[in-house]
Amino acid sequence: MIPGIVVEVGPEAVVVSSSTPLAVLSSAVSGGGLRTARAIINLHVSQDDRCDDPDGMLSRFASRAGTARPYVGLLTSAWTEHASVAEAEAFGIRALAVITVGLGNLVAAGVDPVAVWAPSTINAVIVVDADPEPAALVNAALTITEVKVLALERAGIRSARGSLVSGTSTDAIAVAGTGRGRVARFGGPASELGWTVAHAARQAFDAGIRGWLERNAPP
Repeated sequence: MIPGIVVEVGPEAVVVSSSTPLAVLSSAVSGGGLRTARAIINLHVSQDDRCDDPDGMLSRFASRAGTARPYVGLLTSAWTEHASVAEAEAFGIRALAVITVGLGNLVAAGVDPVAVWAPSTINAVIVVDADPEPAALVNAALTITEVKVLALERAGIRSARGSLVSGTSTDAIAVAGTGRGRVARFGGPASELGWTVAHAARQAFDAGIRGWLERNAPP
């Protein structure tokens, strides 16, 4: 595990917290964008929850759980207790991937129509023990998304029409850097940072998708 990083996995949420501030780039419903945070929360919600007040939901959980602030908050109807955790280390860089998988509303980006928001998601939280530039965090987010699409294809996941899918309609991602160690300008798949992140993410995506398929297999 990356020094100073703690991962808590449970039925209410997955929380990745840090003893020092992290630089976080995310598509989070609460605290999204590029900001500094001490924790990343991936909160479980029921599939029929309209999530009209995501900030309030996350704040109440953070207060109840004693989560460090400021935080970045994601929502998912995937079972957070089944989160997949994987690590990788290469080129003097350590990466941690914590991923929850729900495959209830699969889509092919640019093909399927606009749909009503639903919280069944594939949410990815990645932490790198390095000092990536903001552009490298964007690069890394793209790399992780590419890894996700390949993992879905590798697992044979298809839409109801039998076509390839790119994910679910509400997938979210958070990529964080500790600010220690190596400075990284790039995070694409051919870069050292990107390769390390992709290796951790691939393990976690594969395990998460496999677990979801096993739990949802017909009797």
